[in-house]
Amino acid sequence: MNPYDLLSEPVRRYIRDKRWEELRPIQGAAITKVLSTDNHFILASRTASGKTEAAFLPVLSCVDFTCPGVRVLYISPLIALINDQMVRVEELCKYLDVPVTKWHGEARAAARKQLLKSPAGIVLITPESLEAMFVNHPEYITHLFGDLQFVIIDEIHSFIGTDRGIQLKSILSRLRDINTDTFRILGLSATIGSYEEAKNFTGEPERTKVLLDSSARDMETTFAYFPLDNPNELPLDLIKELYRQTNGRKSLVFPNSRGRVEEISVKLGKLSARLGGTTRYFSHHSSVDKEVREYVEYFAKNNRRDDFAIVCTSTLELGIDIGSVDQVIQVDATHTISSLIQRVGRSGRKDGAVSKLSLFATTPMTMLQSLVCWNLYCHKYIEPPFSIQCPYDLLAHQAISIVKSTNGIGAQRLVQALKSNFAFSHLPENEIREIVDHLVQTDIFEKIQHELIIGMEGEKIVNKRDFYSSFVREINLKVFHKSQAIGELQLNPLLEEDTNILLAARIWKIVEIDWKARKIYVVPAHDGQKPRFEGKSGAIHREICREMYRILLTDDTFEPLDPESVAVLSQLRKNYEPYRNLDFHHERPLVSTLKACYLHLFMGSRETEALQFLFQQVGVKQDINANCILTFGEDAAEITEKWSMLPELYNSLDSLLADWLLQHPEGISFSKWGYLLPLSYQVRLLREKKFDFVGAAEILEGIGLVSV
Repeated sequence: MNPYDLLSEPVRRYIRDKRWEELRPIQGAAITKVLSTDNHFILASRTASGKTEAAFLPVLSCVDFTCPGVRVLYISPLIALINDQMVRVEELCKYLDVPVTKWHGEARAAARKQLLKSPAGIVLITPESLEAMFVNHPEYITHLFGDLQFVIIDEIHSFIGTDRGIQLKSILSRLRDINTDTFRILGLSATIGSYEEAKNFTGEPERTKVLLDSSARDMETTFAYFPLDNPNELPLDLIKELYRQTNGRKSLVFPNSRGRVEEISVKLGKLSARLGGTTRYFSHHSSVDKEVREYVEYFAKNNRRDDFAIVCTSTLELGIDIGSVDQVIQVDATHTISSLIQRVGRSGRKDGAVSKLSLFATTPMTMLQSLVCWNLYCHKYIEPPFSIQCPYDLLAHQAISIVKSTNGIGAQRLVQALKSNFAFSHLPENEIREIVDHLVQTDIFEKIQHELIIGMEGEKIVNKRDFYSSFVREINLKVFHKSQAIGELQLNPLLEEDTNILLAARIWKIVEIDWKARKIYVVPAHDGQKPRFEGKSGAIHREICREMYRILLTDDTFEPLDPESVAVLSQLRKNYEPYRNLDFHHERPLVSTLKACYLHLFMGSRETEALQFLFQQVGVKQDINANCILTFGEDAAEITEKWSMLPELYNSLDSLLADWLLQHPEGISFSKWGYLLPLSYQVRLLREKKFDFVGAAEILEGIGLVSV
């Protein structure tokens, strides 16, 4: 049967009124499967292929919205994405007279009150807002969500392999516990590196099927190389080329930091003003005020007359609808291939259009990494997501959430609730009990007879708004021009009055800093420097680094490279010419110079960090840490000797990590809730989340160092 005929009449009328000529492939497949089976589904197809409608069209055709309670829950990683999708979902639901409510901290209080009074229809929400509802309004949870039929998880790949994903799994399991029937889950994504990990979000992977539309747009790619003379400032030639490519077009420009975003957007704006350009330049990142970002999104989506370039971070990587752009420009390499895929997918959204990607690089290694990410993408490789096997920190957080939401629970009941939660069901019961007992010993919980309640230390945790999230929030000062919020700057003692900064694509002079109120007041200025934003770079998967090394040892050619990039690659290959006779799989060069000794490792971030830690234990310090090259002060003979000693450290690894944590308690700060755990469990977190000692052991066992 034609999938269109399976839809309810109001939904078919919506399609007719929209004058769709046909359903997209992912939509037809989803309609047929969702309406004819009781399975969960992962809908995987490229950006702008109609995944949102692929989920909602069949769901709205089969859900009985006349029954009380929220029937469909849409979960998004971003508030901005909820606000964006709200318009599309509301328009569709008007045909069925189904209410749609968005629930987050910025949503209208009146709409939320109405939902609590009379729950119905569809709710759009983030995991953090769901967590807050469990903690603050436990009496409403069953009333609201006891009759759910569907949960739709948008951009599900953004949750896979993250603490936030573990938290979401736990919340879904808790929702299932209060549900009168088993609701179905639909996950949506354009970039899934592991379908098995995605299936685990349903709690029933055996009942979860993948609907994959592997069709892709044609893509035009160019590379350009601009050597970086000053690490604090991009080359002028790069800025000029960016202007040449963006002027008169609709563009997205992705650097890898908020500071670079501001530098590029301000310099392009000044250049455009001087040369009489027609393009408008904006910045868009998490430190730009929400209303400013929303204006930029609205302008991009609705302006048909003016061209624009938005310089942005990952805030525009996910599915916020800004319409179609002509091109995407990436300045230096993305850390992941999945991120590159998301960004490329922003261009060429019109039917039959070609995605246009320009890759700019400022150092030889970022050029090589850009080339590798692009090449692997063209070969349809996506790095597998990080798999968290022992989420003890999230278990502790969810234990506190459960105790708070129940206003007291028996210790054994709490252990059983955590053990039955599909986010933690693989953990041994005795480990769960040990962590719960530790929370009692540290006064996070107070034990009254056989019941646990929130203790004195626990109250300090749950009464903070920050409790609902699994990620660490920055401490920021809000920036104002008169009464208009512009954005935020991180708390930094180097901030001073009478200095100029770049923010929201403009130059400002700081006239007053109110440290107590955490506010900065500014006025427009003519020159300034990009603000400092702290933040660590993303981890790079070992396959990217290995492919970088492989390309250096081959003569493969790549058509999109410009002459400067070709010259850089040729020089890199010339540098590695002496190592071509080495066994690519089992040997790495150890190069000595008068100044230092260099190990050309080319392994992933987490394996490299593990090797760094091991070297430190045998008294070897590295001056520079990189995934590709480790730099040592010692000579090659000593490094080779110490390399052979590293495997022996595995016999005492836990005690070494425990000693290190006692000396460096901040070492657990990569995990927001890790400090809640006993020391032995903090050590396990280190072994799983921060360091990849398993991968490092494979390197030590399989790779020999060859002095060159």
